[in-house]
Amino acid sequence: MKVLLSAYACEPGRGSEPGVGWNMACEIAKHHQVWVLTSNTHRPAIEAELARHQPPNLNFVYLDPLGWVYDWSSEGKRSQWFVYLHYYLWQIWAYFVARRLHQDISFDVTHHITYGRYSSPSFLVFLPTPFIWGPVGGAESTPKAFWQDFSQRAKVYETLRNLLRWFGECDPFVHLTAQRSAVAIVTTPETANHLKILGAKRIEFLPGQTGINQQELARIEKLTASSEETVIRFVSIGRLLHWKGFHLGLKAFAEVGLEQSEYWIIGEGPERTRLEELANQLGIADRTFFLGGISREETFHALAKSHVVVHPALHDFSPTVCLEAMAAGLPVVCLNLGGPAIQITEETGFKIHAQTPEQAVSDLAKAMRLLAQDPELRLRMGRAGKKRVKEAFSWESKGQYLTQLYNEISNQDLFSKTLSTSPKHDSSRTKKI
Repeated sequence: MKVLLSAYACEPGRGSEPGVGWNMACEIAKHHQVWVLTSNTHRPAIEAELARHQPPNLNFVYLDPLGWVYDWSSEGKRSQWFVYLHYYLWQIWAYFVARRLHQDISFDVTHHITYGRYSSPSFLVFLPTPFIWGPVGGAESTPKAFWQDFSQRAKVYETLRNLLRWFGECDPFVHLTAQRSAVAIVTTPETANHLKILGAKRIEFLPGQTGINQQELARIEKLTASSEETVIRFVSIGRLLHWKGFHLGLKAFAEVGLEQSEYWIIGEGPERTRLEELANQLGIADRTFFLGGISREETFHALAKSHVVVHPALHDFSPTVCLEAMAAGLPVVCLNLGGPAIQITEETGFKIHAQTPEQAVSDLAKAMRLLAQDPELRLRMGRAGKKRVKEAFSWESKGQYLTQLYNEISNQDLFSKTLSTSPKHDSSRTKKI
C-alpha cells in the first residue's frame, strides 16, 4: 500500500515525539511504501541516518510554512506557544503539499502521527483517502490540589494550557478531524472521552504512543548488570518542568531518610533552580545530583547504575522513560495519572493515587522505602517490566498493529466505493445473496 504519514516531529536517535515519528515511519515502511511529511528542522539528522542506512520503501518530504523553520530542539529555551503556532501553520502547509503529492502518487491511506495532540487538527483529513489520527493524547490535567506547589509562572502555564485545549475543542477543524477520521487512536481514557464528545466514530485504544525497538532493548539489557554497590539510587528523567512533578520526588526522597541512598535527576529546564533550592531546604543536597541534559546513551548508562525510577508526572500521556525503565529491569514509582498509569502495572511498579500533594509525597516515600529495602521485590518487578515492554510496547508490535489496521480500513473503503458505484440491480442481487 502507499501510505502518507504526517510526522511534524521525526528524528532518529531521539526520544519523545521525534522518536515516535521516526520509529513508526520505519516500522510501517517494513510493510508498505511510505512517504513522510516532516519539518526541515529534522532534515540533517534524518539525512545523516539515511546515508548510513537507507530503509526500503521510506521517503521523506520536508516542508515548513513560508520557509519558517522552527528548531524543535531549542523549544525549552524559547516560548512553547510559538511551537504551537508553527505547528498549526505547518499542518495547513502540509495539506497543500500532500494534495499535490496525492495527484501523482494516489495514496491508499493517510495517517497523522506527530504531534500527538488531540486538540490540534490535521488538515490531511480532507484528502480523498481513509484517514487515521493518532495515537493522540493531551486531555489529561493536573489535579487542582497540586497547583498549590506551583510558581506563579507555572500556574499561568496550566491556565493557558487548559484554555488552549478549550480553544482547540472549539476549533471546527478539530471537530472535522475527529468526525472524518476512519479511526482515532488514543493513549488514555481521558482523551477517549474528549474524542467521543468531538464526534469520533471509531476510537481504538493503544497503551502508549512511544515504544522500544529491538536494538534499544538489546543495548539496554547489555548495560544493566547487577551491582554490588550498597548505595540505593533513585532516578528521575525528563525536562525539568513543574508538571513533571520532580518536586514531589524530592520531598518523598527526603521522607525516605536512607543514608546510603542517592537521587539522580536527568534533564534540563526552567525548574532546575527551584529544584536545587528545594533540595537544599530539605537537607538532601549532598545526596541529590542534577546530571543535566545528557545524551540518550548516557541516560541508558545512568539507568544501569540505578535501582528505582521515580516518575511523578502530573499529566504525561505517553512518557518514554517508563518504557526505558522497564526495559532496564527497574521498577517504576509513578502517580496514577495519565499515560504512566496505563504503562505501569502492579507487577512492574507502584501507582500512587494523587489526591493531595501531602498524601502523594507520603505514599511515594513508602513505595520508595519498600523498594530500597527489598531487593527481591525490585528484581521481581524488574523481570515483569522487561516482559511487559517486550510484549506490549515494542515498535515492531506497533508496526504490525498499524499494518492490520491499514488493511482493514482500506478494504472497508474499497467495499464502500464498490457499493456506491454499483448499478441498482447489482445492489438488489447483493441483498438477496
